[in-house]
Amino acid sequence: MDELRTIREAYGEPAPPTAREIADARAVWDGKPARRTLFGWPARLGLGIVAAGAAAAVAVAVTAQGSPGAPPSRVDLGRQAVLAAAAKAELMPTGKYWYTDQIQGQSYMVRPKTGSYAIVGAHSETFQWAAAKQGGGEAFYGRDLPSRPLTAKDEAAWRRAGSPTKFKVWSNDHYYTYGQKTTGWEVDDPDPAGGGKYFVQGTGRSLTVAEIQRLPTDPEALATMFYAPKPPRDSKGVRPFERKAGRPLDRKAVRPLDRMSTPSAKLGVTAALLENTPLPPKVRAGLMRALAAQPGIRSLGKATDPLGRKGVALAAEDRPSTVDGEYGAPPEEQGTYKARSELVFDPATGELLAEQLVLTEPGGAYRDREPGFVINYWLVRDTGWTDAKPKPPAKPPF
Repeated sequence: MDELRTIREAYGEPAPPTAREIADARAVWDGKPARRTLFGWPARLGLGIVAAGAAAAVAVAVTAQGSPGAPPSRVDLGRQAVLAAAAKAELMPTGKYWYTDQIQGQSYMVRPKTGSYAIVGAHSETFQWAAAKQGGGEAFYGRDLPSRPLTAKDEAAWRRAGSPTKFKVWSNDHYYTYGQKTTGWEVDDPDPAGGGKYFVQGTGRSLTVAEIQRLPTDPEALATMFYAPKPPRDSKGVRPFERKAGRPLDRKAVRPLDRMSTPSAKLGVTAALLENTPLPPKVRAGLMRALAAQPGIRSLGKATDPLGRKGVALAAEDRPSTVDGEYGAPPEEQGTYKARSELVFDPATGELLAEQLVLTEPGGAYRDREPGFVINYWLVRDTGWTDAKPKPPAKPPF
């Protein structure tokens, strides 16, 4: 049910296994939802929390947030707000160290006799930093955050159930129990000699800061670079499935890459780049404009993330998800629902605040939830450049 995890890595030459990829495998083994890596650096094990072309001035039909069936408006103020935020992104500062502090959470349903409510489980916070120059160091930190009721309404239902401190929920293919413990930060294999390179989704390799600085700023060029599906090349520059011994390209073999050009895929690739890569301000702004101009991407106007921060949002198309009993899911978890992926931006700075999967048509495990229910999220608590060596925040976000 975690659709945001389906599109995380972009196309290009295969990179070494990342922490996210290992987390996915470990999650299947442990029965826990996977946590996502951040910069796409080589994997570090040991942590218990392993994780827009400018818009034309024409009338555009949009749908207001929270009103899936609302009539379209003639002026897309939401898209204009996102483009205004992109202009603010051009002013973001730079420094000696890049860091990112992110929070990940997955919503689960608890169904006591007193009434169902949603909790956030698989809840963690990760913090990574790297120096702009090699030898300046890099480090990865993580900590578990307490599971908790998702909203005030859920909290009221939780209190009616006796305010339990543990939550038994259906996760993947079996039941799992989440608790309310916050762990301390753990640093995993820091590298004092590291830094200077960052894996960039969509290029298939790690780039130096100088190389990242040379990325195009034009929205159309960025869209071609990051949104156009293309098979990876081998060491000789030949793409898989291309002509071999005079044989033509095997179109069927390449066809799976078509899914990488869907609106949801483009939104996911953009999120990964904005969250995890020290893109220059004008490149970040160009990428926001590129996404806003893509077919199938629509504006939602004002939005609020799970930290309560106000922003403006872009969203991909609604997509159905079905859970059946093949892997043992109980009847209350089975059924079909629809959801969409959203990116929420700070209108004042242009920074990405959140990537979230939001319910648009109740059903399945979420049959008693309302449209707008957040199924899962990745929040950017803080990110950017600094001249001082970064340290993870002492105070938990919740």
